[in-house]
Amino acid sequence: MSNRPWLIVFDLDDTLYLERDFVRSGYEACDDWLLHKIGIAGLAQCCQSMFEAGQRTQIFDHALLALMPNGKQDLVADLVSIYRNHRPTICLQEDASRFLSAALPTYRMALITDGPLQTQMNKVEALALKPFFERTIFTDFWGSSYCKPHPRAFLAIQQWAQVDPSRLVYVADNPTKDFVAPRRLGWLTIRVKRAERIHHLPAPTAEHEAHLLVDSLDQLAACLANPDEPHP
Repeated sequence: MSNRPWLIVFDLDDTLYLERDFVRSGYEACDDWLLHKIGIAGLAQCCQSMFEAGQRTQIFDHALLALMPNGKQDLVADLVSIYRNHRPTICLQEDASRFLSAALPTYRMALITDGPLQTQMNKVEALALKPFFERTIFTDFWGSSYCKPHPRAFLAIQQWAQVDPSRLVYVADNPTKDFVAPRRLGWLTIRVKRAERIHHLPAPTAEHEAHLLVDSLDQLAACLANPDEPHP
C-alpha cells in the first residue's frame, strides 16, 4: 500500500472539464449526421439555443419540429444515440490539468462518474485521463440505480484502496447527489464551484453539502494541506 497521505477521488462532469462543452460537441455531431442523412442544417444551433435558455428535456424533439414542421420524430432515437456515443471534442479545464499533473507524483487518485457507460468512457478517453487514475468507477456499469448518491462506488473504493475513510477525499460539483454518501462514510468532501457549471442547485440539506468549497482546483492543494482552515 502506498504511503501517500491521501487518496483523492474525483468526479468528472463539471469537475475536471465543463459539461456544457460535451453538450456542444454532441449537438455538433448530431448536426453533421442530420445534414448528411437528409440535408437539413442548423440542428446544433437550434439545440444550443434551447439549452442556453434552460431547457434540459426533449431538446431533439423540439428542434426537429422547428427545423421540419412536418415531423421526422422517428429520428430522435438516432440523435440520442449519436449524442451519447460520439467521441467528444472536450478538454480538461486548465486548473484541473495543472492539479492532476502536479499531484501525480504525490497523491493516489481515482475517479467516480455517473452517466451512460459508453458516454463516460468516451469522455475519459477524449480527456486522456487514464494515466492519472489508479481506479476508475463508472457507476452505470452496475446499472443506473447505483449512480450517486448510492454509496456502492464509494464503498468499492474503500475496499480497493485499503485506506481509512478519514484519509479519503471526494472532489465534485453537485451538492444534490455527490457528497452525502462519502460524508456518511467519513470522507472529506470538497465542492468545486465552476462559474460555467450546468448545475447550480443548492444542497437540499446540510448533510448534502461538501465540507469545503473552492472556486478552482488551484485551491485544492491548500485544502488538503490544511483541511480545518476556512477556504473560499
